[in-house]
Amino acid sequence: MKSLLRKLIASTARKEMISKNMKNDQITPYQLAKGYRAITITAKRYMRDLMLMTAGVFSAAFGFKGFLLTNEFIDGGATGISLLVSFLTDIPLALLILCVNIPFIILGYKTMGSTFAIKTVIAISGLATVLATVSFPNVTNDNLLVAIFGGFFLGAGIGLSVRGGAVIDGTEILAIWLSRKLGTTIGDIIIIINVIIFSAAAYFLSIEIALYSMITYLAASKTLDFIVEGIEEYIGVTIVSSHSEEIRQMIIDKMGRGCTVYSGKKGYGKKGETKDVDIIYTVITRLEINKLNTEIEKIEPDTFVVMSSVKDTKGGMIKKRPLKH
Repeated sequence: MKSLLRKLIASTARKEMISKNMKNDQITPYQLAKGYRAITITAKRYMRDLMLMTAGVFSAAFGFKGFLLTNEFIDGGATGISLLVSFLTDIPLALLILCVNIPFIILGYKTMGSTFAIKTVIAISGLATVLATVSFPNVTNDNLLVAIFGGFFLGAGIGLSVRGGAVIDGTEILAIWLSRKLGTTIGDIIIIINVIIFSAAAYFLSIEIALYSMITYLAASKTLDFIVEGIEEYIGVTIVSSHSEEIRQMIIDKMGRGCTVYSGKKGYGKKGETKDVDIIYTVITRLEINKLNTEIEKIEPDTFVVMSSVKDTKGGMIKKRPLKH
């Protein structure tokens, strides 16, 4: 086992040397240590992804068997298609989950790459296996509770799988592919797909079930967004000011955040005169907007500030607790 690990580390180090056009006749201890670190990071990431996918599979399966199946409610996307066909034909849902998602897996391989496709195969196969072998209690027969909590657990399952780098509902893969081909937005395509699914549910099942299923879809979508994007909403802030140094210092000292300063020109006046200026960019949470605006106004009331939503961040000082003053 140890010799295999050494060979793997040496292979990783050698690949890095080749990629950097270095001679690979002798691998130094530093390069071996770097190779070991790369393997450790990769192993930890795959273990984390596997745990998230496993949690996602069980959450989605509980949403299916604990809420939706016994009340004949459906969801949007590939899971909705699987549920609808299952209710109409009595084909096992586990088999349908596999069959319906096969085209999306192939499309995902072409669109997103082999790693994504392999993880998706594992996640969908795991979901089908759990649905076929694990029993879950029927929690409630109240239609509203079924719609809300069935959607919640299903959305949580899809979101956890996405966090792990896979999907158990391939609709978004199709939407990404079609958006590239047709030049439309992903959201528009998903809406069109779900309108077709819910219209079919209204025709084959009943209008009441279709309406409750829309509630399920909304609950699943909101939970998915919550799981994928996190609890906090991040805001990217671009600040253009003649007092940039003072504002930069304020962001570091009073906000407890990092920032990036880059050189630019600001244009103003009827003739469009330009003036060199340092532009500041920082990322804060939504709860800190009011404090930042107040501190900027103390320095320069007419400062030009642009704010935009940021889905997620990595590194830097954004994850740290702000300094208290």
